[in-house]
Amino acid sequence: MEAPKYNKALIVGAGEGLSASLARLLAREGIGVALAARRTEKLGALCAETGARAYACDATDPGEVERLFGLVEREIGVPDVVVYNASARARGNFVDLVPADVAQAIAVSAFGGFLVAQQAVKRMLPNRHGAILFTGASASVKGYPQSAPFAMGKFALRGLAQSMARELSPQGIHVAHFVIDGGIRSSARVEPAERPDSMLDPDAIALGYWNVLQQPRSAWTWELELRPWVEKF
Repeated sequence: MEAPKYNKALIVGAGEGLSASLARLLAREGIGVALAARRTEKLGALCAETGARAYACDATDPGEVERLFGLVEREIGVPDVVVYNASARARGNFVDLVPADVAQAIAVSAFGGFLVAQQAVKRMLPNRHGAILFTGASASVKGYPQSAPFAMGKFALRGLAQSMARELSPQGIHVAHFVIDGGIRSSARVEPAERPDSMLDPDAIALGYWNVLQQPRSAWTWELELRPWVEKF
């Protein structure tokens, strides 16, 4: 049971944290990496470290997403791994939520995932090979108070992934959704002293993505749920 081989990766919604850990891991494995974000100036150090190229893109704009894939294809090659890591929130009491803010949160968390996935699938289908990975959250499966827009977006993204997996897995495209059920550790966000190891290490999460990428197609998963080992269900 030989593991699939991948050559080029595109991470949309790149920045510090999980996407940076993914970029480092993929680069170490010999995979060329492209990074896309609304603002690319924050990606300079990561690009220097990993050899990645950065591209500016608003994932909610169909024209910009199509342009992004065209540039990546010409300058790096057709990505056979695409990670959608973008999301947006609009917090507040339900009756106080601003409709435009809610629409934007859903657009970034879910509609952008559709746009990116559609461009990726168009390029993967001819070779019947590729992987599309969606980053979800606790809100993908449970809506929290004062966080309805985030739950709406993440529920939609999960539904997109499930539908795509059922349609595209038989055509050689591995679609997987990751429920990141907890806070992700960062330099600006560490566990409280009384709760050590209560956050997810982004490098450990990235390893989970890599393990899914290595699955033989006879035993693909469409969803992986990750949480700290001390988490209470």
